[in-house]
Amino acid sequence: MAQIEQSDKGGKKKKGAQKKMQIHVDFTPMVDMNMLLITFFMLCTTMIKSQTLSIALPTNEKVEQQDMNKAKESEAITLIVDTERNDDGTIKKDGDGKPINVVYYYEGKPMVVDDNNDSIFEDSNLKREQFLGNADGVQQGIRKILHDRNKKVLEKIDVLKAQWRNKEFASKKELNDSIYQAKAKEIRNDSTLTRPVVIIKATPGASWASVIGALDEMQINQISRYQIDNINKTDEGMIDAWKRNNPGK
Repeated sequence: MAQIEQSDKGGKKKKGAQKKMQIHVDFTPMVDMNMLLITFFMLCTTMIKSQTLSIALPTNEKVEQQDMNKAKESEAITLIVDTERNDDGTIKKDGDGKPINVVYYYEGKPMVVDDNNDSIFEDSNLKREQFLGNADGVQQGIRKILHDRNKKVLEKIDVLKAQWRNKEFASKKELNDSIYQAKAKEIRNDSTLTRPVVIIKATPGASWASVIGALDEMQINQISRYQIDNINKTDEGMIDAWKRNNPGK
């Protein structure tokens, strides 16, 4: 509470002299009131769930050394992202003003024999695609390639998604997003299903948008086994050979 005290030091005072007042304010009740208000709002406020992007993170499953070569040959697909550029180094854009990002890819191991001989790159298994979306519900470009490689996983997740939307789970307790995400993760990491191992690489001229585009495709196609690696001279040789054999493309 506020108190007003009149100072009186004694002695004679001049006629008409103004009386001096001292004001003392006790803030203890105000602090108590603030703490009560904070407690009230903490207990009565409804927390809003954070609206974040759900990302299918790479699996942490361990692959034994003797199984690595087998996985590379039968399941591996390597994506090498690149961005087309003009002679002055600026990024080329299409008719809609969007950067032209492309992706070179090969399945399994590169079909080359000797890295020191450029001629062996001419008949490599390297192919080229673009980052394209769906057209009338049909996948295009590199999305179709990845979709077909992870088809079994996507089919199971589509069934799970339909059950979740139609509330076909065994009990109402399971009708929530967290349970759906957990079940989808189990499917993505199911070792009994045929799943690709994707290796993402980037050329020196690739933009960040092209790398992000490749990572987006991992999420869209529910691919859990992928990693980012460095491009090597074999990859560069195959790309140079492809450009020589396909001028203007």
